[in-house]
Amino acid sequence: MSKTSPSNSSSLNERFITFEGPEGAGKSTQIRRLAERLEAAGDEVVLTREPGGTPLGEAIRGLLQHDAAGEAPVPAAEAYLFAASRAQHVANLIRPALERGAWVLSDRFVDSSAAYQGAGREFEVGDILQLNALAVGGLMPRITFLLDISPEDAAERMKDRAADRIESEARAFHERVRAGFLALAKNEPARFCLIDATASEDEIAALIDARV
Repeated sequence: MSKTSPSNSSSLNERFITFEGPEGAGKSTQIRRLAERLEAAGDEVVLTREPGGTPLGEAIRGLLQHDAAGEAPVPAAEAYLFAASRAQHVANLIRPALERGAWVLSDRFVDSSAAYQGAGREFEVGDILQLNALAVGGLMPRITFLLDISPEDAAERMKDRAADRIESEARAFHERVRAGFLALAKNEPARFCLIDATASEDEIAALIDARV
């Protein structure tokens, strides 16, 4: 985990790591633990999330997850709003941080749109990926940790917390989302690190450390 500064666009993503998975998989816990370990080694770490990460992104988060406009977005509008938040996120936070040599750890990125708006909403996944390719300008993470958990186990973990608009979707939706994530990991084994999210926190952290 020694510090090096990216010197060109081809190496820009070397310190860009994303955490993906269904709701309740434990992403927030593991991304925080990795950030603490990297900071202890003396590196700058930018910890962020999607949708969000910038003032505009956080405003869009309210629209997407909490119906802040008083009207739920239709599926197509949902896909475009996620992409708009991501474009702002990359331009104003992620890319500048990577250019100065910081680690960027993001709770969700393009793969979430492919899984939720693609597989979950039953859009063509290729169309979702094409839309988001424009949003990120070709920037993708070096490593993606996919914490896999069944909808049943996830629901049990989240039973004591208030669900947002997307978390409240039917079980069939979350089954499609999980299948979408697993298909992405199968298609890109070099980038994805698939982890059983029912393992202990320490076991998962050790797997993440070994890959990083």
